[in-house]
Amino acid sequence: MEIGIDSFAAVDINNGKPTAVNRRDAIAALLQRIVYADTVGLDLFGIGEHHREEFLDAAPHMILAAAAAQTQRIKLTSAVNVLSAADPVRVFQNYATLDLISGGRAEMVVGRGSFSESFPLFGHQFEDYDALFAEKLDLLLQIREEEVITWSGQFRAPLQQQKITPRPFQEKMPIWLGVGGTPQSFVRAGSLGLPLMIAIIGGETHRFRPLVDLYREAGIKAGFPLEALQVGIHSLGYVAKDSTSAVENYFPGYARTFTRIGRERGWPPVTRAGFNAQNSPKGALLVGDPETVAEKILRHSTALGGISRFTFQMDNADLSHEQLMESIALIAEKVLPIVNGA
Repeated sequence: MEIGIDSFAAVDINNGKPTAVNRRDAIAALLQRIVYADTVGLDLFGIGEHHREEFLDAAPHMILAAAAAQTQRIKLTSAVNVLSAADPVRVFQNYATLDLISGGRAEMVVGRGSFSESFPLFGHQFEDYDALFAEKLDLLLQIREEEVITWSGQFRAPLQQQKITPRPFQEKMPIWLGVGGTPQSFVRAGSLGLPLMIAIIGGETHRFRPLVDLYREAGIKAGFPLEALQVGIHSLGYVAKDSTSAVENYFPGYARTFTRIGRERGWPPVTRAGFNAQNSPKGALLVGDPETVAEKILRHSTALGGISRFTFQMDNADLSHEQLMESIALIAEKVLPIVNGA
């Protein structure tokens, strides 16, 4: 199983609007973490896409390109690219260029995103979000397969025998479909034979099994071999030397972040009891010591019929750069070997 980190390039907003120095320093620290993850042997690092003050990942391919120039082996991916609000031609060009810079280490996870800010920002109607995504995914996949494109759709100007360059270093750059909990999204990924990345940030992970089964059934029905239908999980997590320290470090910032987001979405404030339930053996959170977290990843894999990738999202809890670096080291040195039976 591949193990990696996803980041939203968070910057501290607890004391008001971040300064230019705050933003510069946050990006510099993030790049240090990506380089460190490469050095200690993690498999991949992903950067999300948001258009909010607390996240600096509005242009994830730029952060990944900076990391590509400083790393040697780690895969670099979006997590996720909000394709509904983007131009697939430009997205492909950005990640093809990243693939050339990195020597063939670029990937994409594309999805509809969990926030809505990008739709009005780029002139789209949120009500069209699924139709936008379906159309743009179709164009993106066609561009990956063909250098010269003839295409037409509802939301973008048509293309007539248009050559799309540059081409990536890889013959077929990997494109994963990022999904939440919508059955149609799982079926779409299977029907297209795309690897599946599930964002599980709440609830109990085993409850996603029927959706994963839908994905595999749709893929097999469409003629794809089972081994091609890869499943990955993206979840909130943090590893410290012992579980008590992990929870004490992680919970306060987690509670602040998700209580703030909850006010926007109508969720109740985060409580310690609710956190403990989410961090229980079947819950979605993976906060604890290396052995506990590794065992939970394996338990989740079994519950979903096998997964090939797991990524930790850690910079949502106001953890310090030093705490994040220590967690990356523990994941690489202790969690990864347990998960893979080394």
